[in-house]
Amino acid sequence: MADNPNNPQRQVDSTKTNDAIGRRRALQAGTGVAATALGIATLGGQAAAHFPTDLEIDIRPGGGRAPINPDSHGIVPVAVLRTDEFDPASEPVRYRFGAPDVVADGGGARPIDDGHAIDVTGDGCADRLLFFRADETGFDGDESVGRLEWERTEDGHHGLAGTGPVTIVGRHYRE
Repeated sequence: MADNPNNPQRQVDSTKTNDAIGRRRALQAGTGVAATALGIATLGGQAAAHFPTDLEIDIRPGGGRAPINPDSHGIVPVAVLRTDEFDPASEPVRYRFGAPDVVADGGGARPIDDGHAIDVTGDGCADRLLFFRADETGFDGDESVGRLEWERTEDGHHGLAGTGPVTIVGRHYRE
């Protein structure tokens, strides 16, 4: 009897299934409309950011929480590590490093030179070791992470970003 298309129980089950599919489609469409209204691109139901966090970096490689004294004229080494998605040794050197809010606003320190393509991690693949002037990073003492952005284009758009732990030190920040 359950296989009979005229069975009232089968018709009720079919209505419930159609209602659930309709609600799911309405929610998916509503999410897409909301994302579009906010100006966020959606790809397969996920939002895409201007600088997605896809770079793996190591600030002061070999250390723990990297000390940075923005009052000094010192140098901050930052390693951009090779991943399956990004090969820093073969890409143009267009980076900015520093306090996350400063870098996100287009500021931060630029590398002193093109850095060095060396194997920082010991995995047999070339990473990129860059050097930045500490007094150009924009750290003010409240940060616990540093941000590195790689700009895909020369005009500073559509790149990748990565963050790593830092400890801000110096006479100015001990108050």
